[in-house]
Amino acid sequence: MQVTFFSRCNRRRLVMSGRMRRDDGGVVVFVAVCVVALLGIIGLVLDGGGKLRATERADAVAFEAARAGGQAIDPGEAVSGDAIRVDPQAAAAAAYAYLGRAGVSGKVFFTENNARVVVTVTDSYATKFLPVVGIGSMAVSGHGSATLLHKAD
Repeated sequence: MQVTFFSRCNRRRLVMSGRMRRDDGGVVVFVAVCVVALLGIIGLVLDGGGKLRATERADAVAFEAARAGGQAIDPGEAVSGDAIRVDPQAAAAAAYAYLGRAGVSGKVFFTENNARVVVTVTDSYATKFLPVVGIGSMAVSGHGSATLLHKAD
């Protein structure tokens, strides 16, 4: 049985020659991979939350545009008491004007009896982290409606 003792000089020579350097730098690669993965997850969370906020805003704008359109009732039928209906041209103009002031695009629809205004909004969310992987924006949409109600005496 032979026992070999390494002096300080012999150990340094072995380290320098590469025999004992099998895992040098392994931690650096692991940390680099973990940092990239964590930055990716943080980016997805932040941009996902931003898209949710943009979708909520699109819904709110759609509801408010429908409300603005729903206030444009047909005065001829309302005054005579025949019916409470939306004036389609005035309601569409009011809803589109609201959408224009909000800086979004959308479509305005009416039900068959013009008692309900439906607005669909389309917009986009400019991402903050995802442009690194080629996703510069995400499409969002919102939906809102307003129904005319009137109380009979």
